[in-house]
Amino acid sequence: MKNLVFFIFLSILVSCKPEINQENRIKEDVTFLASDALEGRQTGTEGEKKAATFISKRFSELGLQEKGTQKYLQPFTFKPKTNPHDEVKFNVNGDGTITGNNVLGFIDNKAENTVIIGAHYDHLGFGGEGSLYRDSIKAIHNGADDNASGVSVLLNLAAKLKDKNKNNNYLFMAFSGEEMGLLGSNYFVKNPTIDNKKVSYMINMDMVGRMKKDSSLAVYGTGTSPIFKQILKSHNDNFKLIQQESGVGPSDHTSFYLADIPVLHFFTGQHEDYHKPGDDSEKLNYDGMYLISDYIFNIISDLDDNGKLAFRKTKNESESTPRFKVGLGVIPDYLFDGKGMRIDGVSEDKPAQKAGLKKGDIVIKLGDSTVTNMMSYMRALSVFEKGNSTKVIVKRGENEVEKIIQF
Repeated sequence: MKNLVFFIFLSILVSCKPEINQENRIKEDVTFLASDALEGRQTGTEGEKKAATFISKRFSELGLQEKGTQKYLQPFTFKPKTNPHDEVKFNVNGDGTITGNNVLGFIDNKAENTVIIGAHYDHLGFGGEGSLYRDSIKAIHNGADDNASGVSVLLNLAAKLKDKNKNNNYLFMAFSGEEMGLLGSNYFVKNPTIDNKKVSYMINMDMVGRMKKDSSLAVYGTGTSPIFKQILKSHNDNFKLIQQESGVGPSDHTSFYLADIPVLHFFTGQHEDYHKPGDDSEKLNYDGMYLISDYIFNIISDLDDNGKLAFRKTKNESESTPRFKVGLGVIPDYLFDGKGMRIDGVSEDKPAQKAGLKKGDIVIKLGDSTVTNMMSYMRALSVFEKGNSTKVIVKRGENEVEKIIQF
């Protein structure tokens, strides 16, 4: 009798177990994706496969339909470029090839058009070509902000959009190969598993985990559809928005813009841990990530009854970007909208550090050129070659400080 009572009590406990709140798992998702067990999620490695399996499982938990070519997965095989001017060759056989996996989940609302929500999940593994880490000791680049943060917000949005805003379908895509050159998104656009002509717009999230105290949020692609600026403004109660019209940039939204799809890309800025082993999960601003997710959800909700959005080409700002023979060795603050170029980080053993420049300094003059913004800074830098020296003037607090830079 005691055993019977026990089993009845146990069955009641199991039946009363609270359902997991899928909208409250951002930190949990980041912590797993940015753990040492995944060894930096480099494309083609076991760590990337573990991450793809995890994302597939989360898509299944959220009730998303499989929309890859192999259930949730869309494998793509490529041969890395040896010449930086060559195009990557997909689906090649033989030695030296790498296979990555996009992960695709779908909410089918039987609607005419589809909204794509994307974020890359690959990172740098133990470093390699893209790393800014200069120590000789091997170290895992966990990529919490870049870009476990974007994937976790993507999963949060999938939970929010289930059974809501049914005038569009939703394709959630976790890309691989981004760090090697936007390979996963490029492959999908050329080999779509839905009709690309029925895509209304694409939202991309890459590095949305380090919102700063001034609540700056960069949004790229605001000129790719006439309606975007108005929608962004009408739902903004929390952010200092830094808007850029161009649909071309160093993340996966570019692949979709080049296919004439309107895009919005969200980004909270670079930092000293960018592409280094210090980009860990405990350093993220999780409250800020929830605010960003809510903001994007409100934008999607507002656009729900707008049909297929009009596409508009934008000026490609990268075409007018000067070429450099030297660098200062700093991380610019891309969210700074004041006069000059604010330094967000200084690399070890580079000209800026050797000259005594510091994080927070605002470059206002380089050589004979006045620096008013990022573009004028790049133009000023482009005239120098290795071996040149020049003066730099920075604003440090209320003071102006002059230093000599040796390139």
